[in-house]
Amino acid sequence: RSNKFKAVRMHFRDADAKGGSSMEEDEGEGGGGGKGVPRSRIFLGKNKLLQLALGRSVEDEHSPGLRRVSKLTTGSVGLLATSRPRSEVVRYFASLADEDYARAGAVAPRTVTLSAEDVSNHPVSMVEQFRKLGMPVEVNNGRVVLVGGKKEYVACREGQSLSAETCKILTHFGVRLAEFRVRLVCRWSSRDGEFEMLQ
Repeated sequence: RSNKFKAVRMHFRDADAKGGSSMEEDEGEGGGGGKGVPRSRIFLGKNKLLQLALGRSVEDEHSPGLRRVSKLTTGSVGLLATSRPRSEVVRYFASLADEDYARAGAVAPRTVTLSAEDVSNHPVSMVEQFRKLGMPVEVNNGRVVLVGGKKEYVACREGQSLSAETCKILTHFGVRLAEFRVRLVCRWSSRDGEFEMLQ
């Protein structure tokens, strides 16, 4: 999902480039704007390294209160350091939603049926790969077709737990069944060390 986070990075970078509110107008809700211009940066990496950088205890935390952020740095998370207003950040992520390819283990929200035409749009070189993924395909007159002249193939059914193979098939056919969202977990202010849970 690196491309998704790249879009988030670009949003804040572009907003910073345009200037925007000053630190005084922002009331210091974030970290270090510099010369009155809001600055933002997203950190993604190994959680243990992020935890060490923040500090895990009162004795080794980089700034007062960061140990609480460190404890929540688990799973698929990242850190956003910004001087932009809290309300603006919350509003942006609340509206951020994008279609994405499903991952193995996800539950199909709808039934997906691929037509013979969808299949024939792929090159013959894909036949072996489709077969390995469980699709009943063959080559007929130089075109990829469904075995037995079938008109359609059900890739998945609503409520079905998706396998890795099914997810690859859906990706090949450009079918996005998941939704990319970023959930805000907490907020810490460098101004006064205030910590706030956001979920």
